[in-house]
Amino acid sequence: MRRRSARVLALASCLASAVAGAQDASPAPTLAPVNVTVTGSRIRGIDVETAQPVFTMNRQAIQATGLTDLGDVVMRLPSAATPEVTPQDTLSSSNDAGGRYANLRNLGAVRTLVLVNGRRWTSSVGGLTDLSSIPVSIVERIEVLRDGASSIYGSDAIGGVVNIITTDRFEGASADVLYGVNGRGDGARKNGNVTWGKSTERSSVILGATYDDADEMLDRERALTRYANGPRHPDDGYGMGAYGGVVDPRAPGTAGAGRYASDGAWVPNRYVVDHPGGRVGDTSDLAGYHLYDPASNADKYDTTHDMTFRAGSKLRNLFGTGRYNLTDDIALRGMATYGVRDTRWRAAGYPLQSGSGRADGLVIDPDNAYNPFPGEATSFFRRLAELPRFSWARSKTFHADVGLEGTFPWGEHTWAWDVTYAYAETRSDLTTSGDIDLDHARKALGPTATVDGRLACADAADRAAGCVPWNILAGPGGTPDAVWRYVATTGQSRQVSRNNDVIANLTGGLADLPAGMLRLAGGVEHRQENGRYLPDAAASQGLTTQLASAPTRGGYIVNEAYLELDIPLLADLPLAHELAVNASSRYSHYSAFGGGTRSKYSIRWKPFDDLLLRGTYAEGFRAPTVADLYGGTAESFESFIDPCDSAYGAAAGDAGVRARCAAAGVPAGYRQVDPSGAPINSSTGGQNPVAFRTGGNPSLKPESSITRTAGLVYSPGFADGLDVTLDYYKVDIRDVITPILASDILNFCYVRNDPTYCGRFTRTADGRITTLDESLANLGSLRTEGYDLGVHYRLPSTRYGEFAVLSDSTYLKDFSQAPSAGAAPRQLAGYMDNLQGLYRVRSNLSLDWSHERFGATWTVRYFSGLKDACWSATEECNRPETINALTGANGVNRKGSVAFHDLQLRWQAPWNGSFRLGVNNVFGRKGPIYYAASSAGQGSAPYNPAFDIDRYIYMGYQQTF
Repeated sequence: MRRRSARVLALASCLASAVAGAQDASPAPTLAPVNVTVTGSRIRGIDVETAQPVFTMNRQAIQATGLTDLGDVVMRLPSAATPEVTPQDTLSSSNDAGGRYANLRNLGAVRTLVLVNGRRWTSSVGGLTDLSSIPVSIVERIEVLRDGASSIYGSDAIGGVVNIITTDRFEGASADVLYGVNGRGDGARKNGNVTWGKSTERSSVILGATYDDADEMLDRERALTRYANGPRHPDDGYGMGAYGGVVDPRAPGTAGAGRYASDGAWVPNRYVVDHPGGRVGDTSDLAGYHLYDPASNADKYDTTHDMTFRAGSKLRNLFGTGRYNLTDDIALRGMATYGVRDTRWRAAGYPLQSGSGRADGLVIDPDNAYNPFPGEATSFFRRLAELPRFSWARSKTFHADVGLEGTFPWGEHTWAWDVTYAYAETRSDLTTSGDIDLDHARKALGPTATVDGRLACADAADRAAGCVPWNILAGPGGTPDAVWRYVATTGQSRQVSRNNDVIANLTGGLADLPAGMLRLAGGVEHRQENGRYLPDAAASQGLTTQLASAPTRGGYIVNEAYLELDIPLLADLPLAHELAVNASSRYSHYSAFGGGTRSKYSIRWKPFDDLLLRGTYAEGFRAPTVADLYGGTAESFESFIDPCDSAYGAAAGDAGVRARCAAAGVPAGYRQVDPSGAPINSSTGGQNPVAFRTGGNPSLKPESSITRTAGLVYSPGFADGLDVTLDYYKVDIRDVITPILASDILNFCYVRNDPTYCGRFTRTADGRITTLDESLANLGSLRTEGYDLGVHYRLPSTRYGEFAVLSDSTYLKDFSQAPSAGAAPRQLAGYMDNLQGLYRVRSNLSLDWSHERFGATWTVRYFSGLKDACWSATEECNRPETINALTGANGVNRKGSVAFHDLQLRWQAPWNGSFRLGVNNVFGRKGPIYYAASSAGQGSAPYNPAFDIDRYIYMGYQQTF
């Protein structure tokens, strides 16, 4: 198998493709033997063959993508999926917004462990590891273990492990610059890095700095993102209007004030101030108003006009690493990085209405001069379009580790040991503008009086404190700056997480058996994780329009020990060139919830030299994060479809659902409304006008998992340079820690008839949902199953240069979720599931050519089609009779596959410089709109965050000295 390893490494070094793979990290036969450690094992050895599927992407392959963010690079892998937070989350109030995260096997970023040089990297209070905090310039390679590894690394390694290997020796200096821009001239990216290193026989040091600046992209710049529900429905999805509206406050039954509905409920009239040509007259005169028509856009607002499609970011990072050989057998090493990331995004002005005043309400006072109903407390509604909301997130990440490592002889074998202390800290500050101080707004909308010939707030104390009367009904341009200064507020929140980690490992040979060396590795780890989240003080008390949340504070201590054995059984026999097993076990004890042991068993069998067969069985777990356990209650505005909606919900076509809705008190003919007060007009639903609640749960226990893999590696001797890998995987997760989304709660209650969920929400007499609890719980299970196929072929050299072909694909056979124990699972493979695309097939195919100083790479990235929510039963619904696995109702719209093509050209200059010119998405291909993609890009048009939105052109230059 040495021959195979050498070929794969040679292929990886020649391929400047979007993905480059290698089966292991064994040295070529011409090099002196060295000890290596493969991701997924702590055992060091010469020519280690792993029974686990490890995928390697080298420096050249990373550079060939044209991407300067590790998170974006990892997302290109076929086994990677859309993480929980993306740059399209423009309505996110999370301090994790702006980061880049890895999500393997569609199991979520919180179930993907990120290591740097085999050691845990810093993570947020919510358990997310920001890959953008690791500068690309220091990365030697990325190793991706597509297997469970909790017995080796502990918590989180369920979906897999991303191990970032950094450069450890560098001589001289290097500078690299890159500039890229989208075909429409926006989203420009500027990246530069410098690296300096010096090495001697006993020591080495590397210093580096990186700067990366990516401009924001706006929804309004493209037809595909200009409309809330895509270009097919340009007139749909408008939000609350920018001109003032009021609700008739007169008593029920008053002539001209409203009407009685068929169920006897009083429905007051809603009016909007006249605004011909954008001009507003006397707002105190009801004659200057007209009835509000929720079916018309005349009095609504296109919120995407003010939305960021993808947030801009700016990253600065400093890096240093060093190593000093104290003796021939002991070395001192250390590494430190400090990075600052700034992210900025915008959203449309706040849709202010009387319900925004929380429990106290927010109305125009009966004695306010602008009130069109003098003497009545008048409810109102208006979007503050002239005051867009801006968010700035600054994340500061510091990581430092120092350790000793060495070797010593024991008997006839050499043992290796290492001890490391690591400290990591992440500080995230989020600043938001464009919100309203509700107390000041209440006073500005309060009683008025004439003072010194001018209209003023009636209360003298309020006037002294800066109160200015607010004619909120006047619309854009009708609010003086003095009023904005009084009612507008800026909120600030902070998140801090700290990790202290002490690790000790020991590995070596125990004995020489007839089939080879019996190897062992063992170690202990002591880790402290602490975090806190401090929301804006006024917002947390519900004093502003910012989403309210309570503080988070907590932590825990982890003590762990592991043992790993690699046992050779047979060697150099017929049909048993090699047969070996690997067993590992790890005990983990958490101060928050106790301890447990997880084990893993692997087998590798080479019936002959060209073929390796392998398989694993692994127990895994994910511990609750600090936010999971101690997170304070928080508000969120959810988009969902209410099953009880009589036109587009499941009740429209399911008599059983209608009966259950009626039994719950939902009136016949009930219609779900959006924030503008309009009934929803498609089965995609809409955003709730009032906030729902979610929060942590200190009684949570860890998730547990079982991972099974089986595969082969075939390197036929008759085709030198060809390697084929095929792996089967199956992951089962129990006690899944999850917030239960509004759509799931309602569907479980009414469609699936599970009464355990019906107590999580309340409705008013007219059917509107007023409260809903999405708090975390250990609920149900999650399963994913599929295959990975890799075909890598380096063709024989020709007079025209060297050619290499690389293909890596993933087939998703099953992805199923069960909401609770005993519940029927939802089969979601092939669906857009609100957060990510669960593609049946993802594939990358690259063709690389190199000749003397020139080279080129063509890459195709393929995504199979997905099932999406129908727009309605009759429109954009090509499978109307198919039951939608997400909602349980009839109707699925199957959308086609997408392929993106990338090209890179490169030239090695004779003065130690190198140029690269590339185009990602050469043909400017755009993916379809997915109406079930809203959760993957809150606030943006429903465009899949995994897809390219435009052609991207870049040019880079590297100079070494």
